[in-house]
Amino acid sequence: MKLSLSMWSLVSTVQAGKMDLMGFIDFAASQAVPGVELLDVFWSDAEREIPLVKARIADAGLEMAVYSISNNFIRPGAADRRRELDDLKRGVDTALALDVNLMRVFSGSYLEGLSQDEGMSWILEGLSAGAAYAERQGLTLALENHGRFAGRSDQVRDIIERVGSPALRVNLDTGNFLPVGQDPLEAARDLADLIALVHLKDMRRAAADEPGHIFADPDGQLLTGSVIGEGLVDLPAMIALLDEIGYAGWLSLEYEGADDPVSLGVPRSLDAARRLLP
Repeated sequence: MKLSLSMWSLVSTVQAGKMDLMGFIDFAASQAVPGVELLDVFWSDAEREIPLVKARIADAGLEMAVYSISNNFIRPGAADRRRELDDLKRGVDTALALDVNLMRVFSGSYLEGLSQDEGMSWILEGLSAGAAYAERQGLTLALENHGRFAGRSDQVRDIIERVGSPALRVNLDTGNFLPVGQDPLEAARDLADLIALVHLKDMRRAAADEPGHIFADPDGQLLTGSVIGEGLVDLPAMIALLDEIGYAGWLSLEYEGADDPVSLGVPRSLDAARRLLP
């Protein structure tokens, strides 16, 4: 298993105008992680920036672990869903231009009044076409457990089996099972044969007035991101399970706590993650 850092871990720093793509790569190099995860939401001008980013990553001695997009196939309009598919295909092309053959994808966001069956039909339509395109290009899509349509392990497995493409596998986000009321270790066992990527994330109980992003689980318990090893996920057992099944891919750190990620959240999480590795 290899440790990577997701740029999403620094989203608050980027949004405050204190870091850009190049700054993130330099920061990742300063933290001595082998790999980086880039996201579509951080480009200013992808066509211009891709060669510059590739050169900076190479000069820093880093690898591209995964490229991540933020697609959403829960769109009532057929034209909107086609645009989402076009964006996914562009994401595949961008990943390949970055010399990486793994791309994180989503299913879709909850929409008030939408039935599970109709929403699922849109997700299956989009991911089936996206997986077919990715398969032709020799790239794997990693579906993240995220949200109401693909939050639980049984939902993720159902989507992947119904799409039926070897190019669609799982991005196991170790924290995201908690907001949908599922034990992360149980979920990881359920999806063990499909894992292509792991987002290393932890969550803790939260108060309603905390400054970070707050989630509520099905019992109404509030959750928020935490430093790795300081939350509710049994990460030693999770790493042991991944080691047992022979997972040799990336562990991409995704810090989502409210503490400053540059000075505290990411460095402490990386230190904890290194202690977890076998």
